[in-house]
Amino acid sequence: MSINRCWQKITTAIFITIFASSCAPTSNRRIEQTQANATQEKKAQQNIIYGDLIIKEQSDYLMIPVTLPGEYQEKNSEYSISRFSGRENQLYNFIFYHKQDGESHLLLNKKAQINSYEFLENKIPGKTPTRFWLYRIVEQDTNADKKLNSADAIAGYLSDLSGRNLLQITPNNTQILNWVIVPSQNALFIKVIKDSDNDKKFTPNDQTNFMRVNLDKPAMGTEIISDAIEQEIKSQIFK
Repeated sequence: MSINRCWQKITTAIFITIFASSCAPTSNRRIEQTQANATQEKKAQQNIIYGDLIIKEQSDYLMIPVTLPGEYQEKNSEYSISRFSGRENQLYNFIFYHKQDGESHLLLNKKAQINSYEFLENKIPGKTPTRFWLYRIVEQDTNADKKLNSADAIAGYLSDLSGRNLLQITPNNTQILNWVIVPSQNALFIKVIKDSDNDKKFTPNDQTNFMRVNLDKPAMGTEIISDAIEQEIKSQIFK
């Protein structure tokens, strides 16, 4: 009898183990499906918010910001202009609307976050004024936190006043720190920071440089401080 009871216990234990193992994948699939449904539901509940019209008399187009409600955030990075906390709408695109014929189109054809934008105008006597929009755009999740924000690389872009001919002017894996126009040269000078140590962060340990963009023929900016100059500086200072 004791042997029979022993075999009964062993058989029961094996059955329970097999049953539990067969249920585990189903349970996991249900959890994954529930999480996926929750994510889709959250996306469906998000409302697109259109910002106030941006009107420039120099342009034939009106601009309509396309935003989504942002998460509560606190920012105090080494390179931020100011410290802030609170909920801010996140800017993802612009609609350009022609004032005369009503034609409209988007600035971007992919998901990205527009960190900031500026109207550039350079007036040189006897010449047609140079006018562009300058954008700081986050395109890639460079720090792998599954978010697009100011902790990622921020590339510089120019477009004409119609929002067309969008052109990248600073390299990938950099952030724009500041910029200035030199009117006599009709050139834009931009200070950037590189993730030179490849730690997926932008910190004071990373290298900075300046880039020049010719506004007569905009293209990817050229670095002002060459590797040779930097090595010469280091050889003088760190003797």
